[in-house]
Amino acid sequence: MIALPDTYKLLHLETVDSTNEEAKRLGAQGVMQPHWILADVQSAGRGRRGRVWQSPKGNLMTTVYLPGRIEIVKAGQLSFVAGLALADMVSTLIGSAGAVSIKWPNDVLVGGAKISGILLESAAAAGAHLDWVCIGMGVNLAHFPDDTPYLATSIDAYTKHRPDNLAALAVLAAAFEQYYQQWQKFGFSVILTKWRQQAHNLGREIIVRLENTELTGVFEDIDETGALILCANDGQHHIISAGDVFFR
Repeated sequence: MIALPDTYKLLHLETVDSTNEEAKRLGAQGVMQPHWILADVQSAGRGRRGRVWQSPKGNLMTTVYLPGRIEIVKAGQLSFVAGLALADMVSTLIGSAGAVSIKWPNDVLVGGAKISGILLESAAAAGAHLDWVCIGMGVNLAHFPDDTPYLATSIDAYTKHRPDNLAALAVLAAAFEQYYQQWQKFGFSVILTKWRQQAHNLGREIIVRLENTELTGVFEDIDETGALILCANDGQHHIISAGDVFFR
């Protein structure tokens, strides 16, 4: 057992379809206590846009379940909160062995290679609020896939040490609570300022793949909503709220 921040309960499962699905089941039951859900193995792990998330034993597969009224317009900001927490956790685990950065909108990189990802899901209540939000987070502690369209890595690749998933969760939960409290007290601007400081390739050329097109240009900034501002090669500015970022 590990110590979690006050009010959170740990639900540690040997095997589950996905930790986000387990969080959804808590939401359907009306559970009002925040949870950290940890699985040793996922049989149906998912990433963004329904992609398969490989979930071998030895990696960190976890979801934080946050019940209560959250404004719909603010819910997406929590992926930036989670991104900062993951970056802190990775930095703590690898020390000075690699440069940690965050790829918009929510992947953590080490040396430019992906080491973790985030999947935020929610359930709508009446009006402009949600009943709950869950944030799924996967971190390559011991293993990483070698068939992805981008570079990937793991904690073990940098440290030659495979940290226990419970110990890694303790570091992540403490970091998340720190940024979550800052977000609640001071708003999104504080989170964005810290996020920009770790943004990968800010001010440099990137490729953004949208649903039906691809844009290349300079990653200029993140606006106050968390959208990416791109100055395309034709000089036009684009405000992008959803897309996949790649680097040459």
